[in-house]
Amino acid sequence: MRGLFAKGSVARFVAIRLAATFVLLLALSFIVFGLLHLTPGDPARNLLGPKNPSPEALAAIREKYRLDQPFLRQYALWLGDVVRGRLGTSIRNNTPVTTLLADRVVLTFQLAVFAFGLTIVLGVPLGIAAAWRAGSAFDRTVSVTSIVGVGAPSYAVGLLLLYVFGVWLDIFPVYGSGDGGLDTWWHLVLPAITLAFGIGALVFKLTRTAVVAELQQDYVAFAYSRGLDQRQVRLLVLRNALIPVATSLGLVFGFLFGGTILVEVTFALGGIGGLLASSVTFKDIPVVQAITLLTATVIALTALGVDLLYYVVDPRVRKRGLG
Repeated sequence: MRGLFAKGSVARFVAIRLAATFVLLLALSFIVFGLLHLTPGDPARNLLGPKNPSPEALAAIREKYRLDQPFLRQYALWLGDVVRGRLGTSIRNNTPVTTLLADRVVLTFQLAVFAFGLTIVLGVPLGIAAAWRAGSAFDRTVSVTSIVGVGAPSYAVGLLLLYVFGVWLDIFPVYGSGDGGLDTWWHLVLPAITLAFGIGALVFKLTRTAVVAELQQDYVAFAYSRGLDQRQVRLLVLRNALIPVATSLGLVFGFLFGGTILVEVTFALGGIGGLLASSVTFKDIPVVQAITLLTATVIALTALGVDLLYYVVDPRVRKRGLG
């Protein structure tokens, strides 16, 4: 057992990353639960909304949501329910939160996957091509475009795409998520492009920087001196440069999953982003808590996956171990 978890071993690396992720998720759950108590005023009155409730109604709400219990006991009871898959009931429509999320999380996941695919297809090849032609007109043009992509707000990009391709050219639908199947994917084209425009620009800059940095390494000149042709050298450069790019793409997916709010509102999609926006407006705190915790969990688990992938694909990390 001691040898299994020796310093630098895969088991030790995985165990430490899993423990760190567990501690992170525990801390995030505490913060998310505290959302109810961080809102100004009486939590029971906040749950009832803009009304003038009777003392009986306040007492019933406090009992239902365990607000009559000490804070730490409330958190322990809530966390126990979350572990068992019980996320509470929506205040606005009296529907279990798990039901609301089940109806919407698939659409958000589809949108994130679509945008992630576009990000890889556009950002990585353009970054490699610009690095090969560093300083050329192509490199300058794409680099300037990437600056626009990084700085442009997603809602502004979405509105522009809506007007050009939805209203003016009438190619894509302007709102909604369609009737399922291929129709849903067709409705997600413009939202996915909107999400991928900014993130793809970041991936382009990351890829270009990584490839240019590798091209300046001494081993490139050494490889040419040993008689390797340009194709072989470029493959060697790409193998080294794309290691940090590949691991960073995992974090990109986590960001895409959690960053769909403005895009879903802009295109009137029925995902969890739009649900979160409306729930914040109506102070539907159980729904806000559930979506925030879900998004944080996806990002944390994605970061864990990235750490493990980096350990697997980069021999330098394995050689250093955990030191």
